[in-house]
Amino acid sequence: MTSEAPLAKKARTEKVIGTHNGTFHCDEALAVYLLRKTATYRNSEVKRSRDPAVLDTCDIVVDVGAVYDESKQRFDHHQRGFEEVFGWGFSTKLSSAGLIYKHFGKEIISNHTQLPVEHPNVQTLWLKLYKEFIEAVDANDNGISQYPSDLQPRYHVSTNLSSRVAHLNPPWNKPLDSQGMDACSFFERLDYYANAWLPARDLLISAIQSSKAKVDPSGKIILFEGFLPWKEHLFNLESETASSTPPVATYVVYPDETGGNWRVQAVPVSSESFESRKALPEKWRGLRDDVFSETSGIPGGIFVHASGFIGGNKTKDGALQMAKVALEM
Repeated sequence: MTSEAPLAKKARTEKVIGTHNGTFHCDEALAVYLLRKTATYRNSEVKRSRDPAVLDTCDIVVDVGAVYDESKQRFDHHQRGFEEVFGWGFSTKLSSAGLIYKHFGKEIISNHTQLPVEHPNVQTLWLKLYKEFIEAVDANDNGISQYPSDLQPRYHVSTNLSSRVAHLNPPWNKPLDSQGMDACSFFERLDYYANAWLPARDLLISAIQSSKAKVDPSGKIILFEGFLPWKEHLFNLESETASSTPPVATYVVYPDETGGNWRVQAVPVSSESFESRKALPEKWRGLRDDVFSETSGIPGGIFVHASGFIGGNKTKDGALQMAKVALEM
């Protein structure tokens, strides 16, 4: 960090980011980090001050100054009357991290993934990263409880992102410095969502199309040729088309972890629910091996869980037959 001495804009060749001095927090640490991943502020200097004269010399100011005005590159959220949210169904008030992400996030994701900023996957990742990474920082900084006021958490969490950044501040009897500014795992999450989470969505879309053509035209049975984390993506896809196409997926069929046997899993009523849209038949539940095969009339049976949410067969054809028979029962 530099001192608080004013710096004339015309004498500089690099941009300057302004933020407050004193103890740093997760939101402005993340905001500064993200700004340095943009083309405009990539090689920027950071000035930490609460002096308006110093902040006025900066090209962009985050988390201080009591102004939110994109045209002036001012991004504070502490002023009276500030109620800005991300939109897209999110209702959490933004911190400086959310403000910067809202305005610069697509560019940052585009730069990192090498996708054009207008590519639909950039939009998908932009929304996903807000939900899974940024929103909690916004809520924590704005003092928004994770639970309704009439509920008490069962345990205390001290390892969230905001706590981890806070712990990087020196102790009370040591001088402050800037060591926390780059201490954010934003790009670890972006890499995961871009390189693992998003490909699963594409594979699910392909599997749905293929299954309708080759397995079940109604779309009630989806066949995966390999393991796929499908639940979240399936419900997201269904919600995107809910107004025109009611959800129909009932069973998914896929090879188990060993690759030797196959599974039939009932689609739950929601991504977090243990209740199935249509559990496997009650008379199959709790049965195993030959007893199950004799009862169902389907060879190669391995088991059906007592709740009916999942079952197994030794072959893909057997698993598909289980799903088809279950649909008719």
